[in-house]
Amino acid sequence: MTTALPERTTPLLSPGYRWATVGMVSLVFLAAFENLAVTTVMATVAADLDGRSWFSVAFSATLAASVVGMVAGGLYADRRGAVPSLLASVGIFVAGLVVAGVAPGIEIFVAARFLQGLGSGAMTVSLYVLVAHVYEPVDRPRIFGAFAAAWVLPSMIGPPVAGAVATTVGWRWVFLGVVVLSAAATAALGPALREARATPVTASTTADGPRRLLLAVAVAAAVVSVDLAARLSGTPGRVLALVGVLGALAAVRPLLPTGSLRARRGLPSVVLLRGLVAAAFSAAEIHVPYLLQTRYDAPPWLAGLVLTVGALGWAGASQVQGRMGARLSHVEALRAGSLLLLAGLAAQLVVVAFQLPAVLVPVAWVAAGAGMGLMYPRISSYVLGVSAPAERGTNTAAMSIGDAVGGATAIAITGLVFTTLGTETWTAFTGVFAATTMIAVLAVVVSRRTATP
Repeated sequence: MTTALPERTTPLLSPGYRWATVGMVSLVFLAAFENLAVTTVMATVAADLDGRSWFSVAFSATLAASVVGMVAGGLYADRRGAVPSLLASVGIFVAGLVVAGVAPGIEIFVAARFLQGLGSGAMTVSLYVLVAHVYEPVDRPRIFGAFAAAWVLPSMIGPPVAGAVATTVGWRWVFLGVVVLSAAATAALGPALREARATPVTASTTADGPRRLLLAVAVAAAVVSVDLAARLSGTPGRVLALVGVLGALAAVRPLLPTGSLRARRGLPSVVLLRGLVAAAFSAAEIHVPYLLQTRYDAPPWLAGLVLTVGALGWAGASQVQGRMGARLSHVEALRAGSLLLLAGLAAQLVVVAFQLPAVLVPVAWVAAGAGMGLMYPRISSYVLGVSAPAERGTNTAAMSIGDAVGGATAIAITGLVFTTLGTETWTAFTGVFAATTMIAVLAVVVSRRTATP
């Protein structure tokens, strides 16, 4: 990006920003807590509801639904403003929590997870658009850095708290307990919402809303089909996976800025980069605790601490880029972050391939987390900075869609690799980290094309 940010910043807890910061960061915190909590208690849920075969679907359905939510939320925010979009998305997210908390069977539970995905996807886009209403451009990297930091505390307390709740009052309260907290966080946003509501809305003139929603549904269906392919052995599974990947790429292409899949310079490459780094990091992340538990005999709580280490690296790098402000350009941050991510994943691959001591796993993971923390706030700031007011919802939705589709597809593909090479073997884990490392290499290449032409 060529436009320089002014040097003077305003504290995020200053009177003009205070309640907006508290409310927004709280919603991000709760979404992060729920994500980590579900990962912790899902085995218990599957056993209790007799749904072990639905384990991965409970995650892929949420990610797939988030794509639909992102498109719908972006379109609604562009037409009606950030406030109605945010309130609707929080309502859907809370409805999903309630249904999950009272679900009598695994099918209802998965449907509830789908609702949570719809709500969280739209909420993400709505929060980004609200940032553009409330915060000055120079302060946006810092609030996005605060969003990233909001993942740290959940990563530290989420797994043990969720485990304690599940073993004392039951796993259902992992969902029901978040309902009240979500309402409180939304109430804290009251002053910011009133300010945003008073701002005139420059309505988008796009007429392809229904088409974009249909494409989002197609993307979601394709991603789920890739996940289902892992359940089929031999040629049928591979064919279904290939069809799913190609279908996802074909359907997602019109939802992204023109030229994104070809790494066109500027905004298209930034959106593509977001999808690639999400794919590499997410697919690796779900296998790191699994690796420690099955190959190094680490207890679950200790394996989960590795994710905490990575989150600390993410948050630390986010704070560093926020403090540097205009001294670190967006493009420089993206290039450095992609290299850090590649270094962390390549190191993880070496550890697994040569069966090195487990103590090296968190060392590699903190580097990968730092790379993500350096990139994510700057990607968000870049997209907002180059978007016209009527395009902020659509472009931030495209960014988040790239994130969700990249992560969900990579998780499904690495799951297929994992089962094909022999679940829980050293070879299977090596295949997973080799795949994620190759994605990170591609991300480094794309990061060289993010500068505005």
